[in-house]
Amino acid sequence: MSGESPRDSKNERGGTTRESRNDARNQFKPDDHDNDHFILTTIVGSYPKPKWVDRSRELYEDPDADFDEEAWEEAQIDASRLITKEHERAGLDVVVDGEMRRNEMVEYFAHRISGYEFNGPVKVWGHNYFDKPSVVTEVEYDDTWLVDEYEFTSEVAGRPVKVPITGPYTLASWSFNEAYDDEESLAYDLADLVNEEIEKLVDSGARYIQIDEPALATTPDDHAIVGECLERIVDGIPEDVYLGLHVCYGDYSRIYPEMLDYPVDEFDLELANGDYDQLDVFRDPEFTANLALGVTDAHTAEVESVEEIKENIQKGLEIVPPEQLTVSPDCGLKLLPREVAYGKMANMVQAAREVEAELDSGEIDVSASPVSADD
Repeated sequence: MSGESPRDSKNERGGTTRESRNDARNQFKPDDHDNDHFILTTIVGSYPKPKWVDRSRELYEDPDADFDEEAWEEAQIDASRLITKEHERAGLDVVVDGEMRRNEMVEYFAHRISGYEFNGPVKVWGHNYFDKPSVVTEVEYDDTWLVDEYEFTSEVAGRPVKVPITGPYTLASWSFNEAYDDEESLAYDLADLVNEEIEKLVDSGARYIQIDEPALATTPDDHAIVGECLERIVDGIPEDVYLGLHVCYGDYSRIYPEMLDYPVDEFDLELANGDYDQLDVFRDPEFTANLALGVTDAHTAEVESVEEIKENIQKGLEIVPPEQLTVSPDCGLKLLPREVAYGKMANMVQAAREVEAELDSGEIDVSASPVSADD
């Protein structure tokens, strides 16, 4: 292969994809970075909430408790500040507030989109319930969803901030559709709303946006629908905005290499949980986008050692060169004990910095990598 993907030529965001991707990614490299090489470290999104946040929610939702809107808002603000600083203390290059204001990835947004309503929780597995929403009228954009969250986190943080946002395909797939002829039409309307929200986030200064589409790899026949959704989402978004797509669990071979057509800069993939059994999927044809590789398992309450994570990072270097590699946990960490989540992050950052140093010294040789920056 030539190393070109559809985004390596002119597209709606303009420019040469690989050049624009690298420029957009490099804005997150700290000025005082110790190593010549740079492997970007971040977190997917969700993070364990301090126990007092859940208790505060219970009080806020209890009509007999003396806990009003102002108290609940203060609790969320305090948690956002605390977790943002916890991410910085772990050394992440790009931080998130751990989604302290969000309860669930679909429900949170459905409450903010006109056209949705709720009819009670639905059991999804075990003892877990999901307040699955219904789309009862045409969806419309009323007010911003995440701008306040981003602006607060950005003000608190001393490092760049990423904004995860649930994608339109998952918002449509994980809802009851009572208003549209088909799920596809609903997804396209939702994509237009996501585009509107991202435009407002960009106006507020956001430069790293992650679209979460966990439904994609479970229903792979709809990859073309997701592609059209993403085309709508990126319409009018500047090149200096770094766009990622997070796809967790599922059979990636059913959407690869078609997903390389998607107009995003980075694919965030869950591979550690499956012991990298699917890594070979991305070898042929070559992976021409940037890769955000899951290098710690979000499903196990054990902190991987630095050496183990270094080995996982080097699996990513078998697919892309260092300048195209980001490392993160496999998925959101919200179900883990908080001390475990922190340990995974801190060890991941240390592992990335050690791999960078070994790349600088030539101890790790990536000259045989299938893709290089000069291709």
